[in-house]
Amino acid sequence: MFAHRVSEMAGSPWTFVTAVALVVIWALLGPKFGFSQHWQLVINTCTTIITFLMVFVIQNTQNREARATQLKLDELIRASKPARDALIDAEELEDDDLSILEEEYRSFRAQKVAELQKRKHKHEHH
Repeated sequence: MFAHRVSEMAGSPWTFVTAVALVVIWALLGPKFGFSQHWQLVINTCTTIITFLMVFVIQNTQNREARATQLKLDELIRASKPARDALIDAEELEDDDLSILEEEYRSFRAQKVAELQKRKHKHEHH
């Protein structure tokens, strides 16, 4: 829950405004510190640390959202009569099995596109 709370805070407009304000303050302090290496090091160090930490927060958020989306898709597959229950947890299949399924859907899609083209061609000549 900590990462979730951090991601909510990091994505808020107030956090963005605060970050912009800090950069403006840092920039305005440049002349006072003679644009020294120490002055530059402060912003570089801060942004590096924040970026490093945010990578983990973003990854956690993406993992959580992907997991929730997958559960929702699994529920839709389970609830749909014509759907194949074998596709529930498809992300857990081996790469070879996924490739077979992809090819099956690619063929299905090509068949449907051909049918649409045929209907379109037939419709244009009437």
